[in-house]
Amino acid sequence: METLIIGAGAMGGLFATLLAPVVPTRLFTTNAEHAEAINLAGLSLTGMDGRVRRSAANALTDPRQYGRCADLIIICTKARSTSQAASIASQLLAKDGLVLTLQNGLGNLELIQAAVGTARAAAGITAQAATLLGPGQVRHAGSGPTVLAAGPGQAKKIDAVVAVFNQAGIPTSVTKDGEALLWSKLIINVGINALTALLRVPNGTLAQISECEIIMAQAVAEAVTVATAMGVRLPDEAPLNGVRQICEVTSSNQSSMLQDILKGRPSEIDVINGAVVRKGAENGVPTPVNQMLTQLIKALEATSAHRIPPSSS
Repeated sequence: METLIIGAGAMGGLFATLLAPVVPTRLFTTNAEHAEAINLAGLSLTGMDGRVRRSAANALTDPRQYGRCADLIIICTKARSTSQAASIASQLLAKDGLVLTLQNGLGNLELIQAAVGTARAAAGITAQAATLLGPGQVRHAGSGPTVLAAGPGQAKKIDAVVAVFNQAGIPTSVTKDGEALLWSKLIINVGINALTALLRVPNGTLAQISECEIIMAQAVAEAVTVATAMGVRLPDEAPLNGVRQICEVTSSNQSSMLQDILKGRPSEIDVINGAVVRKGAENGVPTPVNQMLTQLIKALEATSAHRIPPSSS
């Protein structure tokens, strides 16, 4: 299964390192320094046990460098880069290949389907967590299940991907309800990402500090109400418990939104908490907590140049 991962950040690097011993794997990134480091010394992954392993995957910065068709393309970019990633995927995907998004938020699958066709696009979620430490260096920060959704006529392809992922040590299962799957991941992100970014704390803090957990519970409750109003059948009868569990198993991890804020990059707030606000408005469901979290993150981004540095005294 010739595999190309578009997006060589934390998650892309983690999956590349785990998959490379099992299937031919390459990475696409727009970061030339990162690609050079990977191609010179391999991609270094520091495991949760502290041990370091290097990936045999190499990296490219120009789609023309690929020179072949991929059976599987995994998109791990930020949501703002989905259209570009989907366009690249359309050029490099085999005729009977599959593009799999493991991205955060809502709307990514639709953009990919528009580029490669509905039959060749699929969505999944993962509770794996990783942090990009620097060029060519990734830390595995948390482990959890990965679930892929099989659309009409995709069962055979998805089963093959699931088999490869499990062989690579990525615990993976399959579901037929893609909408419920995406909302289950969205609810986790809604509860964790914005709060950790605003408070600048690792995931575990949210489940340990009652003042944090109150806000987390309110944001999650709004998202669940919106999903219910849309007719989404969530797989977890107690979604907040699922969010708490993710906080615990990824307790030391810095959420992707926190990493974006710390590095002065635009966040994915519009496709996470912002998506809950939009879907709530469409379905007559008030979402004041998610609206405030969205506005605060946008204000945080807009004022990054004016930040007062921590006191050294």
